[in-house]
Amino acid sequence: MCGIFAYLNFLTPKTRKEIADILIQGLERMEYRGYDSAGIAIDAGEEPNKPHDSVFLFRKTGKVATLAQCLEKDSAHLDMTASYAIHCGIAHTRWATHGSPKDLNSHPQRSNETSDFLVVHNGIITNYREIKEYLLKKGHRFESETDTEVIAKLIQHIHDRYPDFSFRQLVEIVIQQLEGAFALAFKSRKFPGQLVATRRGSPLLVGIKTNNGRLTFDQFPVSFSKGHGWQWRDDSRIEKDGSLGKRSKNSSTSRRFTSTTATHLRDHDESFCGTPTVLDLSIGAAPSNGDCASPMSSIRPFGSSAWEVEYFVASDASAIVEHTKQVRGEKMSTTMMRRALDYLDLTSIDWLPTSHTRVLYLEDDDVAFVENGALSIHRIKRGLSEKDKTLPTREVQEINMELQQIMMGNFQTYMQKEIFEQTESVVNTMRGRVLPSGEVVLGGIKEFVPDIKRCRRLIMVACGTSYNSAIACRQIIEELTELPVVLELASDFLDRETPIFRDDVSIFISQSGETADTLGALRYCKQHGALVIGVTNTVGSSICRESHCGIHINAGPEIGVASTKAYTSQMLSLLMLALVLSEDRKSAEARRADIIDALNKLSGHISEILKLDSEVKEIAKEIFKEKSLLVMGRGFNFATCLEGALKIKELSYMHCEGIMSGELKHGPLAMVDEHLAIVMVICKDNVYKKSLNALQQVLARGGRPIIIADSSVPADDLAGMPHVLRVPMTVDCVQNILTVIPLQLLSYHIADLNGLNVDRPRNLAKSVTVE
Repeated sequence: MCGIFAYLNFLTPKTRKEIADILIQGLERMEYRGYDSAGIAIDAGEEPNKPHDSVFLFRKTGKVATLAQCLEKDSAHLDMTASYAIHCGIAHTRWATHGSPKDLNSHPQRSNETSDFLVVHNGIITNYREIKEYLLKKGHRFESETDTEVIAKLIQHIHDRYPDFSFRQLVEIVIQQLEGAFALAFKSRKFPGQLVATRRGSPLLVGIKTNNGRLTFDQFPVSFSKGHGWQWRDDSRIEKDGSLGKRSKNSSTSRRFTSTTATHLRDHDESFCGTPTVLDLSIGAAPSNGDCASPMSSIRPFGSSAWEVEYFVASDASAIVEHTKQVRGEKMSTTMMRRALDYLDLTSIDWLPTSHTRVLYLEDDDVAFVENGALSIHRIKRGLSEKDKTLPTREVQEINMELQQIMMGNFQTYMQKEIFEQTESVVNTMRGRVLPSGEVVLGGIKEFVPDIKRCRRLIMVACGTSYNSAIACRQIIEELTELPVVLELASDFLDRETPIFRDDVSIFISQSGETADTLGALRYCKQHGALVIGVTNTVGSSICRESHCGIHINAGPEIGVASTKAYTSQMLSLLMLALVLSEDRKSAEARRADIIDALNKLSGHISEILKLDSEVKEIAKEIFKEKSLLVMGRGFNFATCLEGALKIKELSYMHCEGIMSGELKHGPLAMVDEHLAIVMVICKDNVYKKSLNALQQVLARGGRPIIIADSSVPADDLAGMPHVLRVPMTVDCVQNILTVIPLQLLSYHIADLNGLNVDRPRNLAKSVTVE
């Protein structure tokens, strides 16, 4: 989905060119999320005493590289060497939802022609029509088709009526009017050097960079406004008892922001922590009764004489790694050296102290506010879990991701790199969990294992590739635990309002940990009292934070939109869950020992399969122009067929279906003839003879399938097949990890031969943060 990136430098001088480059590089790191246009906004004041007086807003349809090229040409009128000690810039990659991809619909969206307020947005505002109607009646004019523009116009509207409101208070008022999912970052020329960011349902994090890596605290206390929220009401008179009277004859407005409780501004915002809960445009301001912040609610760098700090706001941690770790043990450029010498008052230096990356993950309805180099976290009101009056905090976490993890290396694409990384990613997933003694330990769920064993049923909820991983592991979980396992597509699960009981255990699988439907289903189950387990690849994600316990799959950053190594790591994680839940079953000891032995050999087996790459490419050359492809299998390999078909659809836009070969006679056989491209997965497992029967049915209709088979399948049984891809034989519940890799390679080569963008297929996003 859309990618948000904002950068604020405080007492760390940067030229316009450097600031623009940082914003562009941040967008480049989020290209994998999927987008169709991009834009940035930086200060453009030309007078020395008014450097923040105007804003340069630049938006372009197409790739970030196109934006960068056009920016270089169109910024010729600006002095890009002008330096800012304090500056806030915002940037965005847009994935079209409201309005077609074009420059005017791109973000940042502005509040007026002078760009008094600008906003970048990830998500969907579901009540934007009502807000837009209100603003049109107030005389505002819209230039885009987006839902985001109403946010910029609304904050301008409130500021025009109440110019004394602080930037943070304006944002707090605005977000109380919004319905739907959003992550937002705001910039304003009215509040230079300030940045406000907030989220509800869409991911957002704040990165903090200081040269000494020290903060006054590692936790940020959260300040609360006392209000109870806003609502739209008819413009009626409010009686003394709080009831609505008749509309005044002189009323010129049809709608108004109202509330039954009123608090307003104090004279000095430094001591004010509340946000007015009434915006009655006919009255003045009065003191607030809001809860006041802790005096330590603003966190600054510590130990630096000038308190230099840089803040990065992003949808994804990968966007900030390059900037926050750029000087670790590296030689400095001339510009960087000069700045360091001036700061340290030295004559020569060729290294800099290690820069540390600190990240703070925002939670729903958090408002992050940066002013005068200090960061504070605010919320409109307390949630149900915060009624005990204890001061909640947001923990500052260290990022362990390194830049080389998100670089392409010697590979042509990220997807190709990630396919070949599976030899390492499966080891990382099992490291410290599958022990030499044969014991399997999952620390994230250890305390909850007794509760899980006593549950009524296991419910696995996911979407897309994650759902396929659940299908792949359902059979082995049922076999080892003897618990009923229910599979649910998250969107359908919510549509049906599925009955959930307190003794259910629900498992939510998501690579990003931010999938909107999966997150909604998690909250639904949590409200109904079920134990919630998260299985994600992203530490600090919403699913991680909101689950009772969980399993981090440790696959490493996955940049390609089509998931590969995360899929195999998800299967491994669920398989280890089955092993943990069956550890005290004597009858399953031999079976568990075979599985653990297979897991220890898995990385070597994957290395053997990757040697088939050139052979798979030759097969792809024969079928890459086909219009349709069927992938058939059964048993543990049915999920392989579904996942292989999904990859081919995602990358090559070819019609492809994954079919349970046991269903062949119930419809799909009608499609089979000598012209239809077919792939069949046949392994020497408990459904081997049934798989051979399906092969004979396809051959009898003229089909010439490509076969993926394990090394134990007799050559005589596959005689006459045009192509047979052999994979190492292993235990059946691990075999589907091996059989999916040739299909990953096939999907990659089909797309590549068709000249398609493998890493960023059209219309798709890596993290689906809207329903």
